[in-house]
Amino acid sequence: MKNGIFAMSMLAVAVTSQAQETQEPLDIVEMIVTGSRVLESIDEVPASVSIIDRDQLLQDLRVNSELQSMLAIRVPGMGPNTGTNSNSGQTLRGRSALVLIDGVPQSTPLRNGRLGIRSLDAGAIERIEVIKGATSIYGNGAAGGVINYITKNARTDRSFNLDGGISGNFSSSDRDDSQGRRLDTTVDGGMGRFSYLFAGVIDQYGVQRDADGDAIGLKYGLSDFESKNLLTKLGYQLNDTSALQLTHNYYEGQQNSNYVTVNGSVNLGTKTYAIKNGETEPGDPQGPRGNENLMIKFTSDDWLGHTNVALDAYSQSIENVFFYDVKFGDPALGFIGGQSMIKSEKKGARANFNTLLNLTGNTSVSLTYGIDALNDVTSQPLIDGRMWSPEVDMDSVSPYLQAKFVFNDSWVLKAGVRQDDIHIEVGDYRTLMICRASCSVPVDVTGGDLDYNATTYNIGLRYSADSRFSPFISYSEGFDIADLGAALRSTSAPNLDQVDTEASIIKNYEVGFTSQLDQWHFEFAAYRSTSKLGTSYKYDSVSSLYLPVKAPQKIWGYEASVEYNISDAVSLGATYSWVEGKSTDSDEYLDGRAINPPKLTAYLDIQASDNWQLGLTLMALGDRDRFDADTNGHYGGAEGPVKAYQLLNLTTSYQLGKIQLHAGIENLLNEDYYSARSQAYTYTGYNLKGRGRWLNMGLNYTF
Repeated sequence: MKNGIFAMSMLAVAVTSQAQETQEPLDIVEMIVTGSRVLESIDEVPASVSIIDRDQLLQDLRVNSELQSMLAIRVPGMGPNTGTNSNSGQTLRGRSALVLIDGVPQSTPLRNGRLGIRSLDAGAIERIEVIKGATSIYGNGAAGGVINYITKNARTDRSFNLDGGISGNFSSSDRDDSQGRRLDTTVDGGMGRFSYLFAGVIDQYGVQRDADGDAIGLKYGLSDFESKNLLTKLGYQLNDTSALQLTHNYYEGQQNSNYVTVNGSVNLGTKTYAIKNGETEPGDPQGPRGNENLMIKFTSDDWLGHTNVALDAYSQSIENVFFYDVKFGDPALGFIGGQSMIKSEKKGARANFNTLLNLTGNTSVSLTYGIDALNDVTSQPLIDGRMWSPEVDMDSVSPYLQAKFVFNDSWVLKAGVRQDDIHIEVGDYRTLMICRASCSVPVDVTGGDLDYNATTYNIGLRYSADSRFSPFISYSEGFDIADLGAALRSTSAPNLDQVDTEASIIKNYEVGFTSQLDQWHFEFAAYRSTSKLGTSYKYDSVSSLYLPVKAPQKIWGYEASVEYNISDAVSLGATYSWVEGKSTDSDEYLDGRAINPPKLTAYLDIQASDNWQLGLTLMALGDRDRFDADTNGHYGGAEGPVKAYQLLNLTTSYQLGKIQLHAGIENLLNEDYYSARSQAYTYTGYNLKGRGRWLNMGLNYTF
């Protein structure tokens, strides 16, 4: 950590000496849409919010295109995760987050495979809004908060715009087979009432290598991973206040490598790596075969003179393929292993209204109300046709009301309620035989219906009259059917009625403040999250399954951030996140699948000249050692101790007319490390070292 902070400090001093000494504080009101489904000032939200804008996304893309890594660096409270296509172990404040694309759910909470974060390419995104803490505004699955990817919009000032980029990257430790390449193009414009946007990305990874130059193991890996993303938006302005928009986004990404994994052991201190043998690993390529989103939306800004209206209908479908595993072997049926995938199809319709009222005196009221209807059909079959987690067919209808009161332009009071009425159908099924040291016994389970009716509330208060100190306090609830599919696939009960399918209500308490003092900006939040039923998992060594934790849980922590604008040309900042959690009945700590180690991030942005930009980011993870080893000195499940490590990234760009040259170096100091997940997870094949020093170079063009 000392080397990274020293490098950032020296660069800041060198450039600051030639930068302006004074700067007027910026007075920019940042707007968000995710928190309450309507456009509102971030200063009026009584909760913790993180925004990753387009400029930050472009800067991070100069290093790599991993959304997991961008979120880890930019969002306090978001766990670390690098070099993987899975977000297992990467939680938001110790709980799962609901991932959205333009408000459409991408996560599969009915069978949570922890794959939702990588559901599109960063090149299709205009900005990311992260609302932290349990929330019911978007329904099931938002126990830890919401991550909303807001896709690019067409620029209508001209009839034709063309942006493009091309880049290449490779390992500095060993270039052999490590070369990757990326192509990113956007065409958009406006012609009268009509607007259009087409954005396409092809991203090809080479073999991923650690600081020693060894190929990294392939489980959930990105070696020889190729992804494709195509975003289409067509808009038509019906009149001055009403518009129609059709949005389609398609994303796929699969790993197809001629390297094979050599498994090591966390407990023995040997790493998992890969070797080239000219053959691919058994099974189909890992990754999403296709994630497809389609939405048609009508908006009106002046319905009945004082109400904004948003009506949309959408569909989403995905097939996410996991790695091949011998635990699915069934010699009687001729299978020596198998490979599962999560299949999910969603269809939904939403009506959202926002009415502004001016009461007597200096009080205004904004009412946001509407209804969500969703059908979600999710299952986890094997590629060969066997069924592991049975098909779950969910229908939900959920009305909601959110009210915002602004008193004297000083106090903002928000309160809301949502009613979730959910009906689930599960057919008869047979559990799958799982074999490790021994094999489980399949059970015939009689299906049936499940009904959930939950009312959740939220209330928050914020003082917004003085930017020097704007405190807030809030209470919010979230509804979570904690991975029903995992409970169904691991049951030994003969009837659905005997399976523990009770849902969780998560209660989130938070207090914090923001502060703007000249060139300084501060944020702080402390929180506590409780649930009578757990929303995490624990590994069962007998069945080799992750079983839902049904015991009461509490999670608590805090986050702090500071930013200092040294001048118009130089800004730096830092964040710190700390989270802890326990099962309250047993007073046992939650493991590494839920709780991430302490995280410090820091950044330095320098506009060295009109055309030249430099940036440094640091992510430093602390220790977390909460569990005891067995008599052999071995750890189980996700209870391995995590030791600290630091990663420093460097980016630079130079503008030459309409062409921008850029470069980035990931892991600038070539840190030799295991990721936090690799250290905590003792399961076979997970002890992967992180990527070593990686160089990325390219150019963007605008015409």
